[in-house]
Amino acid sequence: ANTYNENEFRDFDRRVREGLQPGAAVEYVAELKIDGLAISLLYENGLFVRGATRGDGTQGDDITPNLRTIRAIPLRVRGTHFPQQFEVRGEVYLPRKAFERINAERLEAGEEPFMNPRNVAAGTLKIQDPREVAKRGLSMFCYGLYGDDAFLAPTHYENMKKLERLGFPVNPHYALCPDIQSVLDYVAEWEERRDTLGYDIDGIVVKVNSLQQQAVLGATAKSPRWAIAYKFKAMQAETVIRDITWQVGRTGIVTPVAELAPVWLAGTRVARATLHNMDEIRRKDIRKNDHVLIEKGGDIIPKVVRVILEKRAADSWPVQPPEQCPSCGTPLIQPEHEAALRCPNYNCPEQIIHRIEHFVDRKAMDITGFGLALVEALVKNDAIKNVADIYTLKAEDLEKLERMGRKSADNVINGINDSKTRPLFRLIYALGIPYVGITAARMLAQTFHDMDTLSRADENQLLAIDGIGEKMADSIVRFFKDHRNKTILERLKSYGLLWREEKTDETEEKSARLSGKTFVLTGTLPGFTRSEAQKIIEQHGGRVTGSVSAKTDFVLAGEKAGSKLTKARKLNIPVLTEEQFRQMLEL
Repeated sequence: ANTYNENEFRDFDRRVREGLQPGAAVEYVAELKIDGLAISLLYENGLFVRGATRGDGTQGDDITPNLRTIRAIPLRVRGTHFPQQFEVRGEVYLPRKAFERINAERLEAGEEPFMNPRNVAAGTLKIQDPREVAKRGLSMFCYGLYGDDAFLAPTHYENMKKLERLGFPVNPHYALCPDIQSVLDYVAEWEERRDTLGYDIDGIVVKVNSLQQQAVLGATAKSPRWAIAYKFKAMQAETVIRDITWQVGRTGIVTPVAELAPVWLAGTRVARATLHNMDEIRRKDIRKNDHVLIEKGGDIIPKVVRVILEKRAADSWPVQPPEQCPSCGTPLIQPEHEAALRCPNYNCPEQIIHRIEHFVDRKAMDITGFGLALVEALVKNDAIKNVADIYTLKAEDLEKLERMGRKSADNVINGINDSKTRPLFRLIYALGIPYVGITAARMLAQTFHDMDTLSRADENQLLAIDGIGEKMADSIVRFFKDHRNKTILERLKSYGLLWREEKTDETEEKSARLSGKTFVLTGTLPGFTRSEAQKIIEQHGGRVTGSVSAKTDFVLAGEKAGSKLTKARKLNIPVLTEEQFRQMLEL
């Protein structure tokens, strides 16, 4: 999770202390947050055997050959005291000097310079030729050690020292902080000194030092409760709005965009910034040719902070919203209770392009070689009009396109065929159901296990899932009732996409016992760690959430249970002891 100010961080510290035994001493470790890509390294018998990207948090890409070219990563660890297998996590990054060298070479060759070191690092790790990767000069800092309990030290700080002894590159600026004020002092120091480093950082990562306390605190569905990223204040720059254009998204929302005089900000060249909607434009009184202050939210997304009114031209005029869709000319509408303008034409070319772009994205169906340029070319040539048409394409259709040879065409077709085996949650996400992100798609797949069953679910069934609210439930029901979506789904099914999650007989038997039940864990269980209890619940078809609500079915409470137990009793939610839990599952 992220925090952006001192008050939010103090709230994090309070939640940590509330989650532990009253009066327990808490130490933190503060580390520079390297602006790179999270990587996992697996070692067996002291040798580096596999490396992967973080991916979606569960499954990433195997990039072992490329990681072997990074000199900072040891192929063999030092010493003899290590288990048969252990894992190291860290961040691959591109040093600033290497970034400057690469861009100088590109300019000399008449090529466009890269935007920022992080993007270069990400792109480099995707290159198929490790020899080319080696030329880029990537490096890595390691920050996590994972293995059996006998191998690990009892604190994160000691494990960082152990990583150094084993020969792993650890950023030298991590610090043990005895209290919250020490952490805040560390943040202030490095926010001031960030530009003196030879690599980019965008904040500070703060972790509870004790591994035992980390285990007690556990995690929510999205992030650990024992760690937080303290993000630096966004960097700002002044520029001029040259024009305001309007772009159409995959759901028909028409968004205003500020076309800016290009300016360098937080390591990238910024030429555009979203203005969100007309309400935002009116609230900030943004006009064409205004001088504005821009910043990157979270150092990622450019936004206009404010207009510099003293520099406004005397002849400036307020922005007027368009009346027709800039893509298809259809009259725009503004639904009641919405700030956004919408194009109601389902067959609007821009909507089609963005729906297909979303479907083939790496987080969705992950179709190799199917980027935005190919999507636009296929739609422009009337080769495809919806996502189902993708599965009718042949190599000959692709060869007709500019800059598409036979080999590239074959690679795309192979990617299309491979996508048919993507797990159900990827397909649910790929459909582009409004408000359904990757996390919600996972929950839907785990609950219904089958696309047909999901498509028949009513709002009550959806609202019973903790984490799905009325807005999302209504959107899901509407999506599956739409006859156009029904037609596309029927076609996708006929093309052989993975339509349900296959389960073994053993899983089927277990999953029936807690199917659809939501648990919250609190306190220390004598016979299980929290992660073990969560795994057992999920194996039997249930799910675990981090907070007690009216949708919680059971609270599994151990010793020193805290506020969750109190809230469960107020809401009359059944509270189970470990013994009752075992009896329920006949363990």
